[in-house]
Amino acid sequence: MIRKKRAAAEKGAPKWMVTFSDLFMLVLVFFILLFSMSQIDLVKFKAVAESFKQVNILDYNPSAVPFENPTDFSVNTESTNNQDDVSKEPENTQTVSETDSLQELLVEVQVFLAENDLEDVVVANRTERGIVLVLEEKVLYETAEARILPIAHPFLDKVGTLLTKIPNLVKIEGHTDNRPISTDKFPSNWELSAARASSVIRYLVNSHDLAPERFVAVGYGDTRPIVENTSSENYQKNRRVEIVISDPQQEERVD
Repeated sequence: MIRKKRAAAEKGAPKWMVTFSDLFMLVLVFFILLFSMSQIDLVKFKAVAESFKQVNILDYNPSAVPFENPTDFSVNTESTNNQDDVSKEPENTQTVSETDSLQELLVEVQVFLAENDLEDVVVANRTERGIVLVLEEKVLYETAEARILPIAHPFLDKVGTLLTKIPNLVKIEGHTDNRPISTDKFPSNWELSAARASSVIRYLVNSHDLAPERFVAVGYGDTRPIVENTSSENYQKNRRVEIVISDPQQEERVD
């Protein structure tokens, strides 16, 4: 009887199989866990990398990965960047507007010169410095003098009116030919050229209430001729005043 009971009890899987299957399951779970940990979320990884480049995460977010349900202290970096871009737009728009105003000024000056038959004595053109108006001596002064003639007032008034519409800096340059001068008022061409440049500024500021800090006067004497001083006609071309209305992108600022 006893032998029969033992034989019946020993039927089925051996006892050691229970322990073995438990161990097998533990090992399987362990490897599954290792495998799952080895998988990298590329989206979140890129988010972490970009956050180090663009945002100081220690200041703005407790986590570099965006929250699914962000709280009040989370920062929308895209919105911040967009605001920065918007804040830069007015400056760029202002530069474009000033450039357009400069071109409009040139057109108005050229029309004025054509209507008043001044194209032979006044030249207006656009260079890398801005708008350059070249006025020959005879349209502004008597020989060896720096007092502006009344015939020059209409043109200077036109220039002054146009300058009230734009904030650009203006440089007035005086030039002479190479023939020496020596008077009580002007010991040399340096003094004459500087005085002529200054007289133009004085007229524009006083007649049109322009800010004096926008202007600078320079006397070059005979150091920058545009043609060789070999004839009376060339002497006349070299005796000139140049009004340079500076380009806002190439302004020459003088402290």
